[in-house]
Amino acid sequence: MTVERLRGLIVSIQPEAGSVLNSPETVALLARCAVANGAAGVRIEGEARIAAVRRAVDVPIVGLVKRSYPGFEPYITPSEAEIDQVAGAGAGVIAFDATARQRPAGLTVAAAIATIRRRGALAMADCATAAEMLAASAAGADLVATTLCGYTGDTRGAVLPAVDVLAVARAGSTFLVLEGGVASPDDVRRGFGAGADAVVVGTAISNVDALVRRFAQAAQTGRAYPMRP
Repeated sequence: MTVERLRGLIVSIQPEAGSVLNSPETVALLARCAVANGAAGVRIEGEARIAAVRRAVDVPIVGLVKRSYPGFEPYITPSEAEIDQVAGAGAGVIAFDATARQRPAGLTVAAAIATIRRRGALAMADCATAAEMLAASAAGADLVATTLCGYTGDTRGAVLPAVDVLAVARAGSTFLVLEGGVASPDDVRRGFGAGADAVVVGTAISNVDALVRRFAQAAQTGRAYPMRP
């Protein structure tokens, strides 16, 4: 598989933990819907969900496993164990935390990339800063993304989507992905205008729970302040 197959829209389908949508079968159905309507790829978390989506669609899957280790901040595919799980489930692209923060067992960005390559997958480096994206590119990542901008100590409060970060990272030659806070078609257009090769949209498309809550809250507010005749 080549990164070119991911050029365009990638839909992240990661229902909330307690959601009725958070089953492998439902996630696979949502993935089919995304692909039927133009998604070039999907981003999926968890072994069982990745495997179910792999059986349901033929577009590239960006796979990851979220797991927290005591004493370490990275939780997106943070160790070789999770890399093996994602690869075994059938993802052709493996996303991992490529920030400057320490990972379990001393796993470096370069070592993570090498392990992913040995498993026959492409490596997607989830970064928080342009410097991290450029460093991951130099280390051999196949894709570099703005995924973690706003989620690390030195980027907390950053304006999202991180179009400015992506624009600086264009100095590298790696496939660029805008991810995080992409809330509208205009954001997607801005991302491509800044040099993105692909844009990931998650909550704005697939987090039905969050979308319903927003509208339900608006309804409650509206009922509390009715228009007077």
